[in-house]
Amino acid sequence: MKKISLSILMLASAVFAKAQQEHVFKPFKVDVSLGYAIPGGEGAKGGVLFVVEPKYAVIPNVSVGLRWELAVMARGTSDATGSTAKVDAKAAGSYLLTGDYYFTQTTVRPFAGAGLGIYSLAAASVDNSSASAGASNKFGEMVRAGVELAHFRVGLEYNIVPKTTMETVNSSGVKTSNDMKNGYMGIKLGFVIGGGKIKK
Repeated sequence: MKKISLSILMLASAVFAKAQQEHVFKPFKVDVSLGYAIPGGEGAKGGVLFVVEPKYAVIPNVSVGLRWELAVMARGTSDATGSTAKVDAKAAGSYLLTGDYYFTQTTVRPFAGAGLGIYSLAAASVDNSSASAGASNKFGEMVRAGVELAHFRVGLEYNIVPKTTMETVNSSGVKTSNDMKNGYMGIKLGFVIGGGKIKK
């Protein structure tokens, strides 16, 4: 019985070690993900996002890429009095140069990364108000963390985008400013095309 138990333990250890051994991965891959966008600010409402990101591993643990993302959400606004309102749901596109660091070279690959680039914001208007903002481009950044398991990818990202200020003038000539928050968090689930293990 002891020999059987020892054999099972040795077999399990060998399987675990094989699963955790380091691999060599193909350098080029494309991440494709769907997710949920959570904008900041009172009165905001979340929406959906879609992303495509081709990448190349410049060294085994570091990949650089170009992220294209489309997020549809209703951003929130606030004025000088603290009153909040909801901006109508619009799409925000982004084009970022990204970099990821992978902490392991095993089947399970936790990572952390960041990105810089342009966020393209659609024109928007505030509910029950004449306040509006035209389409604009803003320079922003992104930080993220997650894990890849074989060809599946789960991640959490925070997009830091400068706010937009909208001014309106009522019939009495009084100006009112509304700050529209453009930053948002993304929760993503996707898959990886390419980038598989190279057979030795």
